Amino acid sequence: MDETSRTRNVVHAYVDSAERRDWEAFAALLAEDVVYEMPQSRERIRGKSAYLQFNREYPGDWHLQVRRVVADGRHAAAWIDARVGAEHQDACVWFELSDQGLISRITDYWPEPYDPLPGREHLVERW
Repeated sequence: MDETSRTRNVVHAYVDSAERRDWEAFAALLAEDVVYEMPQSRERIRGKSAYLQFNREYPGDWHLQVRRVVADGRHAAAWIDARVGAEHQDACVWFELSDQGLISRITDYWPEPYDPLPGREHLVERW
């Protein structure tokens, strides 16, 4: 399997393990020094432990489904169908993988800017 195919598979596994709330499988895809950013809320999370906690604690009955993944080498973009209850949003998520094939950077774009939800201040830095 070439690097682009591996990257595409990692992105699919990332979304699938998050949807199933399989945090062990999810964590296995992440580099220890992973950086997660949401430009619309200007939030950044550094490190696997904080990012796992962020996802475990994310409120609501949310669901994710991949619509499309475009990959090139160790980079990929995914169009994600995100739902919380009856509310639906499309997200575009950019991924960078390390030399070891682990996710090292995630940039999560949502359609509208928004203020961060309360209760995660201990996990994020603002810019």
